[in-house]
Amino acid sequence: MRLISWAVMFVLAVVPALAAEFHVAAGGDDTHAGTASAPFASLERARDAVRALKEGGAFPGDGVTVWLHGGVYPRLAPFVLEEQDGGASSARVVYRAVPGEDVRLMGGREIASDAFQPVRDDAVLARMDETARGQVLVADLQVLGISGYGILPDAYGDPPAVPELFFDGRRMTLARWPNDGWAHIAEVIESGPAPWRNHASEQPGTFKYEGDRPRRWQSAPGVWLYGYWCFDWSSETIKAGSIDTERREITLVKPHGYGIGGGNPPPRRYIAINLLEELDGPGEYYLDRDAGRLYFWPPSPLAQGRAVLSLATEPIIRVENASCVTLQGLTLEMCAGNGIEMRGGRENELLACTIRRTGHAGVIVDGGLNHAVKACDIYETGMAGLHIGGGDRTTLTPSGHLVFNNHIHHIGERKRTHAYHLHLQGVGVHVAHNLLHDAPHQSIGLAGNDHLIEFNEIHHSGQDSDDCGAFYMGRNPSERGTVLRYNFWHHTGSERAHGSAAVYFDDGSGGQTVFGNVFYKAAGGSFGAVFVHGGHDNLVDNNLFVECPIAVRQVPWTDAAWRQFLDDEDRQNKLLRDVDITKPPYTDKYPELRGYLEWDGQPRLNKAFRNVVYKCDRFVDGNWEIMNNWVMRDEDPGFVDLEGLNFQLRDDSVIPRRIEGFQPIPFDRIGLVKDEWRPVLPEKP
Repeated sequence: MRLISWAVMFVLAVVPALAAEFHVAAGGDDTHAGTASAPFASLERARDAVRALKEGGAFPGDGVTVWLHGGVYPRLAPFVLEEQDGGASSARVVYRAVPGEDVRLMGGREIASDAFQPVRDDAVLARMDETARGQVLVADLQVLGISGYGILPDAYGDPPAVPELFFDGRRMTLARWPNDGWAHIAEVIESGPAPWRNHASEQPGTFKYEGDRPRRWQSAPGVWLYGYWCFDWSSETIKAGSIDTERREITLVKPHGYGIGGGNPPPRRYIAINLLEELDGPGEYYLDRDAGRLYFWPPSPLAQGRAVLSLATEPIIRVENASCVTLQGLTLEMCAGNGIEMRGGRENELLACTIRRTGHAGVIVDGGLNHAVKACDIYETGMAGLHIGGGDRTTLTPSGHLVFNNHIHHIGERKRTHAYHLHLQGVGVHVAHNLLHDAPHQSIGLAGNDHLIEFNEIHHSGQDSDDCGAFYMGRNPSERGTVLRYNFWHHTGSERAHGSAAVYFDDGSGGQTVFGNVFYKAAGGSFGAVFVHGGHDNLVDNNLFVECPIAVRQVPWTDAAWRQFLDDEDRQNKLLRDVDITKPPYTDKYPELRGYLEWDGQPRLNKAFRNVVYKCDRFVDGNWEIMNNWVMRDEDPGFVDLEGLNFQLRDDSVIPRRIEGFQPIPFDRIGLVKDEWRPVLPEKP
């Protein structure tokens, strides 16, 4: 006879026999039976009840649903699902909101309005701007039992998981100068070490500033500066080591990776953050980590709003090696770290959830097979929206992951470069019918092989950076086989000097296909809407380019540059050790890799076939094999409504007749779709 633990026997005793569902409510009790009329209080209690069913041999053949009723569920530690907590393909374990009810898992703690009091400390008042006195309130976090404020490292690219203040669901501004825009470096005195331009230095970097604002910071325990120190695609926060207010010079405590200045054209931009002295406007706050005090100038009366301090440095939900789990209809918000992490396992679903206002990424899916993120809204994240990867690059085994019908927007609020709406890794991720918009840097970052990106709309990315693409990959020629088809790229890039692209194949990237896309106002500077830096074997076929400065451009590399690139130790690792491009399955899947490392001087070409180029300043630049394209300016291409951004071709369009073999682009199918999980679509911008 199989023995059952006393804990399992207790659980089985207090839940209905062969129960197919449990209920959790914010006002529930973990001693209850977990029914709709007597719900549990915690997710852990429901999870343990599901475990007990499995251990007791009473797990239903059609799976179990845990219903979460409306309410706020504070989560300062992750809700963890492990291997024993999963289901099967035909018997899933589902954690979902009751339809029509707002279920919010919150990674922070609400601070009552009466916990904020006027500032009466004369030493603190002396540090504050005159306009802030009488406006700024203070809460003693130690009295409230809140500890663990985190630290700001001397230098960081990825921001640390530290508490942030939210009010009425909006991220408040860590006190900064200037309040809007950027301060500019007046003169670089010493860049610090800059190996990329062969500059050696023992100094971390010193620059002159404009004006006298830093005189106010002399009593501050630390001054951190966030800036684009050299390139507009590389931002970093670095602590000031010293400030000479007479010479108007700041010396950093650590060097920036590329040195100060000398990269993209000036001005070089920076802001000062985390300064009580700069808490001078509504919506700003400052956290005194030594004293445990939170200073805040509320943008509206505190009693009429809701202040929350994010505290959870670990994900709100962590799924570790569990399989066949569905998380549905939940809202996860206001945490200091990631919203959800899913690692290993198979066939898990994140369905119609909202993940927002995170300190780090919204969702991380790492490894496993056949996971799906569908109909989710991910926005106002500190870093990326969604990281997803899996499969095996050595064998080119696909992950089977699906990213479908998600709305991801306004990301990178704490890290403004290399924080993507969507980042793919591994092999064989399918990305379809998503809407991605509003990002300071790039929207889709890609590593790996054989991904399919189709029917997505991407706009207003690269708004605050340079030398970037709405889509970006590069520096590893073994990463091949990705197809970008039937996507709509529009209003991408900024007006910074160097350039921006919609699709950017950087530093030797080759072997990708761009088919049936629509590019509208999707390039800037010297870049093309599709821009290739050095690489070859890319196919750009059957696309529409409308009002782009340059449609397709490649910057060729010389044979000597290629040799140096391929002989680099990092490249050798990527091409011969991480994977081996000289052997199957790579030489079978990608025949162009045969002899790749022994190039004998033949032309390195990309291909541009059957593209329509309408009202672009230039069609092509660089080394391309060109065939059957149509460049037009004054003729009517036959779009249904160009001003309304409807690039579907009318029945009388001349394009299919002018370009042999041109396939009409199913523009009406691009973007989000209405279905049972997303019944309402957002309004068009």
